[in-house]
Amino acid sequence: MSGTILAFQGVSPTIAPDVFVAPTAVVIGDTVIGAGTSVWFNCVIRGDVHEIRIGERTNIQDGTIIHVTGGKLGTYIGSDITIGHGAILHACTLEDGCFVGMGAVVLDGAVVETGGMVAAGAVVTPGKRVKKGELWGGNPARMLRSLSDEEMAFFPVSAEKYAELAAKYFKA
Repeated sequence: MSGTILAFQGVSPTIAPDVFVAPTAVVIGDTVIGAGTSVWFNCVIRGDVHEIRIGERTNIQDGTIIHVTGGKLGTYIGSDITIGHGAILHACTLEDGCFVGMGAVVLDGAVVETGGMVAAGAVVTPGKRVKKGELWGGNPARMLRSLSDEEMAFFPVSAEKYAELAAKYFKA
């Protein structure tokens, strides 16, 4: 673990010992990060005014911002998820094994179900639900099409590749 880990109002992040937090990433407050997860360069995970929970083996790629809605909604991110570079996740829920593309935005109360995919640059507006096997894209995001079995089979491969890469950083 590296990065900047900050307490907020007496609450410190809880981070599993094998989590890779890049030196330029910041993790704040009421945040829990599960085993094997990686938080890449220039990410901000700000659990200051509500909780953030992140599962195991999830990769949070460079420049991602994760925040909450104060006193109202936390952010809940499951296991085995790929979150692309520059994503913004605000007071939303990502279920295990989903995929969020680069530069995507997922807003308050939105849910991305297991096996759901948010395309690069999409904006999932508050309260929307991306269901299993659906690809959502656009601004505002809408369901574009069903995912193929081959596309959905890529999700765990992507998560595993980032877990392997994070392990190399630990050895460096």
